[in-house]
Amino acid sequence: MDAFWNFISLLLGLDLEPKHLTFAQISLRGVIVMIFTLIIIRLGDKRSLSKKSAFDAALLIILASVLARAINGSAAFFPTLGGSAVVVGLHRLMAFASYKSDGFRRLVKGKPSEIVRNGQLIERNMSRDHVAEEDIREDLRLDGEEELAQVKVARLECSGDISFIKKEK
Repeated sequence: MDAFWNFISLLLGLDLEPKHLTFAQISLRGVIVMIFTLIIIRLGDKRSLSKKSAFDAALLIILASVLARAINGSAAFFPTLGGSAVVVGLHRLMAFASYKSDGFRRLVKGKPSEIVRNGQLIERNMSRDHVAEEDIREDLRLDGEEELAQVKVARLECSGDISFIKKEK
């Protein structure tokens, strides 16, 4: 068994300082990290790649930062992989808690903010959320509508998207 671990250590440069890692060792680390990342993301939560909430973005930023250290050798390889799996597990646990608890969901993900009601801008909410009128009009055009007067309700969603409920025609 020692021979196997010595071979793995040599192959990945586990005992080397980062500056002494070869191109092949860094490349192999990158391949392993890529495969490992795909596995833990698939086991974790598909939504982290599809949503644009701060909660999900935090996972991706932390995961990228931690796993980069495994590739460049600035942190121990296998413990870094383990730590990233724990981060994905924590994200999954927090997503489950958000599903079960509305209060926890609001704490972690925030809540939508109404920015238009019956075609009228709600300036106070727009100011608080730093949303310009032109941002609303742009999203409205992208939604296939020109007139703000045709909007019953518009909300700035937790993801940063603006959703529209149009008036009955």
